[in-house]
Amino acid sequence: MSEDYSEGEKADVPGEIPTLSDGSNNTKGRMSRVSSVDVFENWFAQHKEEKLYIVLISLHGLIRGENMELGRDSDTGGQVKYVVELARALASMPGVYRVDLLTRQVSAPGVDSSYSEPTEMLNPLDTDNTERAHGESSGAYIVRIPFGPKDKYVPKELLWPHIPEFVDRALSSIMKTSKALGDEICDGGQVWPVSIHGHYADAGDSAALLSGALNVPMVFTGHSLGRDKLEQLLKQGRPKEEINNNYKIMRRIEAEELCLDASEIVITSTKQEIEEQWNLYDGFDPVLERKLRARMKRGVSCLGRFMPRMVVIPPGMEFHHIVPHDVDEDGDGEDPQTADPPIWSEIMRFFSNPRKPMILALARPDPKKNLVTLVKAFGECRPLRDLANLTLIMGNRDDIDELSTTNSSVLLSILKLIDKYDLYGQVAMPKHHKQSDVPEIYRLAAKTKGVFINPAFIEPFGLTLIEAGAHGLPTVATINGGPVDIHRVLDNGLLVDPHNQQAISDALLKLVSDKQLWTKCRQNGLKNIHLFSWPEHCKTYLARIASCKQRSPKWQRVEFENADPDSPSDSLRDIHDISLNLKLSLDGEKGSSVDTNLDAEDTTSERKAKLVKAISTLSQKKISTEKIDSKMPTLKRRKHIFVISVDCSTTSDLLSVVKTVMDVAGGSTGFILSTSMTVSETHAALISGGLKAQDFDAVICNSGSELYFTAPASEDKTVLPYTHDPDYHSHIEFRWGGENLRKTLVRWIRSVEEKKKMKEGEILCEDEASSTNYCLSFKVKDPASIPPMKELRKLMRIQALRCNVVFCQNGARLNVIPALASRSQALRYLLVRWGIDLSNMVVFVGDSGDTDYEGLLGGVHKTVILKGIASDLRELHGNRSYPMEDVTPLNSPNITEAEECGRDAIKVALEKLGINLLKP
Repeated sequence: MSEDYSEGEKADVPGEIPTLSDGSNNTKGRMSRVSSVDVFENWFAQHKEEKLYIVLISLHGLIRGENMELGRDSDTGGQVKYVVELARALASMPGVYRVDLLTRQVSAPGVDSSYSEPTEMLNPLDTDNTERAHGESSGAYIVRIPFGPKDKYVPKELLWPHIPEFVDRALSSIMKTSKALGDEICDGGQVWPVSIHGHYADAGDSAALLSGALNVPMVFTGHSLGRDKLEQLLKQGRPKEEINNNYKIMRRIEAEELCLDASEIVITSTKQEIEEQWNLYDGFDPVLERKLRARMKRGVSCLGRFMPRMVVIPPGMEFHHIVPHDVDEDGDGEDPQTADPPIWSEIMRFFSNPRKPMILALARPDPKKNLVTLVKAFGECRPLRDLANLTLIMGNRDDIDELSTTNSSVLLSILKLIDKYDLYGQVAMPKHHKQSDVPEIYRLAAKTKGVFINPAFIEPFGLTLIEAGAHGLPTVATINGGPVDIHRVLDNGLLVDPHNQQAISDALLKLVSDKQLWTKCRQNGLKNIHLFSWPEHCKTYLARIASCKQRSPKWQRVEFENADPDSPSDSLRDIHDISLNLKLSLDGEKGSSVDTNLDAEDTTSERKAKLVKAISTLSQKKISTEKIDSKMPTLKRRKHIFVISVDCSTTSDLLSVVKTVMDVAGGSTGFILSTSMTVSETHAALISGGLKAQDFDAVICNSGSELYFTAPASEDKTVLPYTHDPDYHSHIEFRWGGENLRKTLVRWIRSVEEKKKMKEGEILCEDEASSTNYCLSFKVKDPASIPPMKELRKLMRIQALRCNVVFCQNGARLNVIPALASRSQALRYLLVRWGIDLSNMVVFVGDSGDTDYEGLLGGVHKTVILKGIASDLRELHGNRSYPMEDVTPLNSPNITEAEECGRDAIKVALEKLGINLLKP
């Protein structure tokens, strides 16, 4: 079952799915086994020859395949169960050869040793003997990546500084697996992931960087969203500063915005998630999304605008092991010879009359789950108390005092209410249960002709409602969120306003007292539950991935022709459109109706002038045709590679740093210079300081949008001694707007100047000499009139322009580059394309730098911060969305400081990193 939000398509309900017979045809005893495997015979026939590799990422919490500790803490909840079952289900589908679920390796006191195992193979689903190809590396695996503090279990709010380290290690893991799969199933080469799927914001941020590093499609599932949570907390009167301190909410929101920039598909559980939650984000606008989709269908240019596809695919559930029992008039349907599960007696011991229908709630003792209101509704409704018992399964606990403040507060409130309403003998709240007990708990509730309730204030989806329905248990659920969609499909209960205590008690009383209604809801749930099966979910999931434009690393031969990054290429194509005009929002707000037509073309004279200038530039600049592979063996053999990424206000300061760092290095050390300058500017700077291009192995230019390897000097002095990597641009060009993006930015600059009544070029002006096909450079004339970085990002996202905006050169230049291009991503490209070990790199930075500075700090490479250098650039980072401390791994063993930019200080810093150079 799926719904494509962007085009308003109705959910596909496969006609061949067999439905269960209604209750009138059931025989007493066991009902038909719930199964959906036979639905996919056609799918299997079409896709059995494919051998897909899928990567899933879920970072926080404790993840293992068996005996999941759900409810142990706020990070180990329903998402853990979801991703494990999704991995297992996908691996059981025809055409899928390998699924890796990447998570954090945890080896810490008080945490089971199973979470420290590097890999864990997940047992396959029961596919009713459906044939599929098997090999040594096939199947589903949990792959645990070590990152962050060793010997410590870290809550998700504190994982942000360590995301780059995870990305680097995960990148190596994926490449290793891709090579093994290539050797196993296609006689060499590599089998790249068909998609990388991030779950929750932290994994989404990681998936975006991995997707960019590998150039493969990204999929994202939010599970819950930061802007929605922030809105709810602000309504409670909590200060924004306190919220951010506790939840790092602004960093989370930025990660979710990046996911919109990078994702091909965003999977949601419900339409509500799209309309009421994703609509809060700068990077998603349903109106603009539909307009872009319509233009694409007509073959009309979207003018550099891109929007991810929002697809509703409800989570699945594995039903093959569930055998619902028929229930007779007396509530008996069990085999009297079968012993009751132990958890039944653990619950029943609380009740003075255990034969009454059981109202069941299964949730963490979290305020948002609204369990306190449920107990009040039960306690204050005498008819309900006379007819039913209440069971609260609220995770596991030994001592309430050992729980978090919020969880213990909820439990104490419930205990007080039990005493207030004298509910002893009517309410069960066992202290412990295993994950394997949960199906038996549902079965007990159904045996007593009870009801399951989810009274949460907001429920993003409501997987427990599906589980209850699969066991033949009618439901009462919140009207806010996913349960609305679930109820529309299953039609097995009632919806209530969670704030209305009376409505909750009335709904529960109606279901337990009206036997005909209870039976109808039970039968409806069992009849329709197949629509939420994992096979159904996976079929839709794989079909959506297949609809993506497939990307993967594809390398050219290293023998290539001249490549000039400043050439006009096809950026001056005449893109003409007559309909669905796209407007530019000048105020940085969604839905603005300012009539600035982005479809308008430059005049003929303007285009001619640009072309003349481009041809002139092309005739003046040349790049060496030296083969790249002549440099690669040298770079690979380097014991250490020093990456100088120091951003200085003046060229002389930069040259001083470069010479000092090079003076410290030993003979086996290679050098990469990483700057915001163009290759011409970089070369001129080196020559002015008495340095040669050949002193370096490579240069990263234009804030990471250009990558060159140095070449021998040519007798032709007009030829620069650099060789452009022929594959780099195709690797970073995803969603690059190019010339259309340039036009939009120029029109935006003009509109701002007109609004401020300033002359053209007084705020920003194009720096055509510094621009390339993949970097649009602008000179900043009036920094005070330029919005801060977070506002520029917001403006780009509202317009669906996916790019990376970098303030550089002490705020004098603005570089606009592809969304997933950066100086740090360029280093990862060297690993993917050329196999250069990131752990051999030492990145040198100053106290501060360009606005891409934070990306250079984390990862498996070593970092040396040169104190006193580039301190004046801190102003570029003013008015940030989140503090730098939220993303800086301050205690990382890979980061150290040099007290000054001096030879001795740098040597001491390197020794702290375990690097001892042989040079005297």
